[in-house]
Amino acid sequence: MSAETRRRAFATETRDESPTIVPLTALTQVEHLLKVAGSITQDANKTWAEIWAELKHLTTSGGLVVPEGAKGFVPACGWPEFLEKFWLLKHYLDSIQRICEKE
Repeated sequence: MSAETRRRAFATETRDESPTIVPLTALTQVEHLLKVAGSITQDANKTWAEIWAELKHLTTSGGLVVPEGAKGFVPACGWPEFLEKFWLLKHYLDSIQRICEKE
């Protein structure tokens, strides 16, 4: 990898001249990282929603496990801690996504 990171700006390229090389500044790299992180957190939030949809029917609105749910999947740490971990995960992902989207 070269000491000076560069990217090509293809929009200004023509057939008779070489492409314009635009140096990647720290700001450009940070903006790219934020976009990547934003995309990843969107995927993580979608995944969380899918997992929660699978487990939601096993709990009451107060976070208690219904009797049918207690007979099936039982996390090793117990249901209250397991559900708390899910909500913390959702909170952390939401926070990261807000930072990445500059809200």
